[in-house]
Amino acid sequence: MNKCKVIAVANQKGGVGKTATTFNLGVGLAREGKRVLLVDCDPQGDLTICCGYQDNDSIETTLATVMQKVIDDEELPPEEGIIHQPEGVDLLPANIELSSMDLQLVSTMNRERILSTYLGGVKERYDYILLDCMPSLGMITVNAFSAADSVIIPVQAHYLPLKGMTQLTKTIGKVQKQINPHLVIDGIVVTLVVENTNLAKTAEQTIRDCYGSRIKVFDAHIPLAVKCAESSVVGKSIYSYDGNSKVAKAYERFTREVILLGEKQRVKNAAFLSR
Repeated sequence: MNKCKVIAVANQKGGVGKTATTFNLGVGLAREGKRVLLVDCDPQGDLTICCGYQDNDSIETTLATVMQKVIDDEELPPEEGIIHQPEGVDLLPANIELSSMDLQLVSTMNRERILSTYLGGVKERYDYILLDCMPSLGMITVNAFSAADSVIIPVQAHYLPLKGMTQLTKTIGKVQKQINPHLVIDGIVVTLVVENTNLAKTAEQTIRDCYGSRIKVFDAHIPLAVKCAESSVVGKSIYSYDGNSKVAKAYERFTREVILLGEKQRVKNAAFLSR
């Protein structure tokens, strides 16, 4: 039985720390001995750049390449396009070519499941696959939700754009009903927290009050820190760049919560299947 868990990290609002969360969660999982694949599902290629590949437009094989091969029903070796990043994670990169793929999918047969078909060929090699979604709800993001077991939503510790969150949860609900009935929301992780300020405390409490009864809000929150932004620019995780920082410790706690949640879900699923 394949135990790989596929997690889409998504929020259609930009600037919430989504890519940094994907990368640092991935490296955090690898530090815990997990086999991890990161998939950059954004034409901007921010995750690819965060992983240290600044000139992403020169990368020949990307997510767009392998999705095109799935569409064309071409042979696709599991290793094709995957980069072994120095911090112990694998990466399927992206660049601007993915923009045209988003448009092409509109007229493609079985268009919502192209990414799922690809991941089906590599899942057995990993314990976790993290999908860094673009800040929109287009066809690539729908593909990510269709391929995922769960969604993690990074939300900035600021007064909530409630309309945007409502639209995101509606899209997830539609995917659940029409394409992927097993998709669940793992939870919200509060990011970019300006610690020891009343604004941040009020905003975080608002998030927990608004969503805590329906969606898990992870206990760990991610502080706002220049070091985290700097680490992304130089292509390193926060662990490599400043392993003793508050941000690194916060991502460690968050990673442990994600692992524990996954273990609980596996036990629950195993009990259900044994009935």
